[in-house]
Amino acid sequence: MTAPQPLVRRTERWFVQQGAPTMIEGYGFFSHVLLRMLPTLAFVAVASLVWLVPLGAAGYGRWVLLGVILASTVAVSAVLSLFVRRMPVFTRNRTIAVLVGYALVPVVVPVLQEAIEDTPDSDPVQLALFFAGMFAATGLGATYGLVPLLKAAVRHTVQDLRTSVNLLGRALPPLLFVTLFLFFTGELWQAMNRLDWPRLSLIVALFVALTVLAAAARLREEIGRVEHDLSPSVLSAACEGTPLAGVSPTEPVEAGKLTGRQLRNLLLMLALRQLVQAAVVGFALFGFFVVLGLIVVLPETAEQWIGGPVAYARWLPTVPVALLRNATLFAGFGSMYFAVISMSDAEHRKQFFAPVVEQVERTLAVRAVYLAVRSRS
Repeated sequence: MTAPQPLVRRTERWFVQQGAPTMIEGYGFFSHVLLRMLPTLAFVAVASLVWLVPLGAAGYGRWVLLGVILASTVAVSAVLSLFVRRMPVFTRNRTIAVLVGYALVPVVVPVLQEAIEDTPDSDPVQLALFFAGMFAATGLGATYGLVPLLKAAVRHTVQDLRTSVNLLGRALPPLLFVTLFLFFTGELWQAMNRLDWPRLSLIVALFVALTVLAAAARLREEIGRVEHDLSPSVLSAACEGTPLAGVSPTEPVEAGKLTGRQLRNLLLMLALRQLVQAAVVGFALFGFFVVLGLIVVLPETAEQWIGGPVAYARWLPTVPVALLRNATLFAGFGSMYFAVISMSDAEHRKQFFAPVVEQVERTLAVRAVYLAVRSRS
């Protein structure tokens, strides 16, 4: 299997589009990640000029200036996106220029504000922390292809909704045997009436963490299975629809050992799809328990269970806040239950988890062919 260098580059762009950029051989921060961060960093840097608008303009002039800044921000980001798609080589001088230029923005903005007025509105420390946080978040997203993964998750939302409703019909009856009794427990209503939303968010985050851990355990099994089944027929089928579609391997190839970064990228690919599916089930369960509570639990009953005045939601004055928190708690638990059973139960796995794993399997197979082609090009 021999192929020209442009084919290798097109395959690397395919990895980026699939949300698996770490599969690129020699993938590093200065050679690949920083280049893909350029559009977002430019967007943040140019958009930071918005802080100068209230000081330098008033009335309609302010909105005109805001429009100019917004148009300039979008234009600069679009031009850099086209530049990044060519995947040029980033020299050391370009790297230094980008890093120094971005670091100077939070310093220049307060200076300009002070030049316009004696008392600048921006706190230099807070501005520097904001830019540092944006740099870290952009670097993390570019490293693991978060934006393409989110696009793929949104694209499959309708399909996930359709399959999740089917699974919900199967999972809801046994789940209700446990949750319904707890839902009508006075002690739980008392706890939810006192528990604030930040603490409840931590409980939901715990459910999410357990789901990710379950996906991580399942991912290692899937990787081991794929690495032992890289026959020419499997590789050819996986390469269909990719830049390597014309490459026909005649013998099994080595998969190559995955690094920790590559494993995390695949885990993110798998866990994100699972979490999207689980979120669909969670929203359905939340709506079910809210409707059930509104029908069954009267205000007098809620007051008796809580043992005192009932706290009502600010945005829904007639709905007890304990009802919404109970529904959120059971929705989080039900989502975790959905994710785990779809990975462990044989029948559910075939119908709901297998399509999620197929993308991971295909990525690993294409990577094996890519490494073989790259070593011989």
